Amino acid sequence: RATPPQQGLDERARQRNLRDAFALTKEGVVRLPGKSVAIVDDVMTTGATVYSLARRLRAAGVRHIEVWVVARAARD
Repeated sequence: RATPPQQGLDERARQRNLRDAFALTKEGVVRLPGKSVAIVDDVMTTGATVYSLARRLRAAGVRHIEVWVVARAARD
């Protein structure tokens, strides 16, 4: 689902903003048992986006998740 921008939100607000933001199909149900998946993120600040997506992938049965990040933002 579309979410407001994460910029300017603290860690807790980012997590709330992304609750149920990701679905693997339009119907929201897919199984990927034993698969390996790479998540690519341009900039990681708190990790809320990666965490939310990884939870959805695990629920679909993904066995191995790698996270590739281009840049890590400094946290206050």
